[in-house]
Amino acid sequence: MTDAPSGFLLIDKPAGLTSHDAVDSVRRATGVRKVGHAGTLDPAATGLLLVAVGRATRLLRYAGELSKEYEGTGLLGVETDTLDADGAVVGGDADAASRVTEGDLRAAMAAFVGEIEQIPPAYSAVKVGGERLYRAARRGEAVAAPPRTVRVDAFDLVRFEPPAFDVRVVCSGGTYVRTLAADIGTRLGCGAHLIRLRRVAIGPLSVTTARPPDAPGDPIPADEVLAHLASVEITDEEAVAVSHGRVLGPSGVAGPYRVHGPDGTLLGIYHDEGPKAVPDVVLAPAG
Repeated sequence: MTDAPSGFLLIDKPAGLTSHDAVDSVRRATGVRKVGHAGTLDPAATGLLLVAVGRATRLLRYAGELSKEYEGTGLLGVETDTLDADGAVVGGDADAASRVTEGDLRAAMAAFVGEIEQIPPAYSAVKVGGERLYRAARRGEAVAAPPRTVRVDAFDLVRFEPPAFDVRVVCSGGTYVRTLAADIGTRLGCGAHLIRLRRVAIGPLSVTTARPPDAPGDPIPADEVLAHLASVEITDEEAVAVSHGRVLGPSGVAGPYRVHGPDGTLLGIYHDEGPKAVPDVVLAPAG
């Protein structure tokens, strides 16, 4: 495999590895220097990690727009400082948890469906003031990230065996499922944390076809990952202009959109800006 725009790998990240560890493993297995991922998974979480190799790494920002689907398990009555099972117990009310009914739980979950404001966990990779939150948290410093708007399309109760509850979550990128679990506990007055999380899908891509990071297999074309973006086909003459990062005439298509040459090759990502189309990413080599 060369350092060409070779596409995306579907990786099934095991528990215990950071997303960065998984990328390093892919880099060693493929021999490709340019490797990156879309959508961090916590070390304890498992499942689908979307990894780009070669010049496809320049397309990762667009892959980050895809919705995510998770399967997880929460535990009522216990709060931890990391909001998951890796943290220290800092609170909770087991008696209150024992009184929670399935109806109570479903009603609490329903309150978090739709666009919501969510505060990232203290132990997360979100940056505040140029520093990762988890670094400050490990020093015992209370640094809070500002709330941000995320979207929860589905928050379904799969099974309730008190005090544990299994859920299915479909949400926008940037949503923390462990925060959802903790917020459920707060709403119910008993506390809760996440004890299991597995990402099973990113947009149309399923973990069922994913490979381990040390044996990643062959990449899939970027077009399969970016199918949510509109596509515009251009002429040979325009393809030459794209290869040099030049502007084109407007497409009239809501952007950003994929630009394909006459042979179907993905050449870049453009968006219309007034009377012209402007390049966001150019994949075609100049010359």
